[in-house]
Amino acid sequence: MQRFTLHLSIKGTLFSRMGQAGQFKDLIAEGSTRAQSVRFTGLTRGQKSGTYQPDSVTIENLDGQILRTWLNPGLEFLDHANDPLADDLHLVFFCGFSVWNYLTTPFLLARPDVTVEELPPWKENNQMWRRLRALFPQDIVTFSREQIFYFDENSLQRRSDYDLFGTRVAHYSWAHQAFCNIIVPTLWRSLELRPDGTAVAKPILLDVEVFDATFE
Repeated sequence: MQRFTLHLSIKGTLFSRMGQAGQFKDLIAEGSTRAQSVRFTGLTRGQKSGTYQPDSVTIENLDGQILRTWLNPGLEFLDHANDPLADDLHLVFFCGFSVWNYLTTPFLLARPDVTVEELPPWKENNQMWRRLRALFPQDIVTFSREQIFYFDENSLQRRSDYDLFGTRVAHYSWAHQAFCNIIVPTLWRSLELRPDGTAVAKPILLDVEVFDATFE
C-alpha cells in the first residue's frame, strides 16, 4: 500500500472557538502511507485545497494556483499562539499531520526508529486494554515524542494519549471497518484527560468521521 484516499469531516471545539467551524467538513484527504504528505480537497466549503508536508504547507484555489505558502513549519505555534488554528495554513498543517498519524497507526509503530514498550493493562469501562508506550524520532511530525496507545481484546487500537496545546488528551477511535482489507476506525474523538487517566466527556476537542477510504 503506497497511498490512501479518505472522505471525512473534522470538527470540534478546537475549530469552532477559533472561527473555523465548517472549514474541514465533507472533504477528501489524499496522501502517502510512507511519507508525511496529505492533500485536502474541499476546504472552506469546497472553495480551496491545501497540502501538508513537513517542510511546507500550501493553500491553493480550485485551479491549483498557490495562494499562500508556509515554508519549514513547526509545532511551536501550537504552544505559543493565542489562537493557533485561526490561520488557514496552521489549520492545514495541524489536520495534515493529525490525519496522517491517525491513519498510519498502528503500522507507524512498527518502524525501526520508533521505540515501543508494553505497559501494564488499563481498565476502561470494564474492559481490559493493553497499553504500548511509544517514543517517536525527531523526523516524524506528531503530537508529542512520547505517546501511549491502547488496544482492546480484538487487538484494535481504541485510544492514544498525547499532549495537545499544552493539555493532556485521550484520543479515542472506534467503529472500525475494513477498506481494501485494511481495518480503519471511522470515528475519532479527542477529549481532555484528568490526572487519574480518565477522560472528560465534554468539550469534544476534535471529532472526526471517516465516510469512506481506499488504499492503492
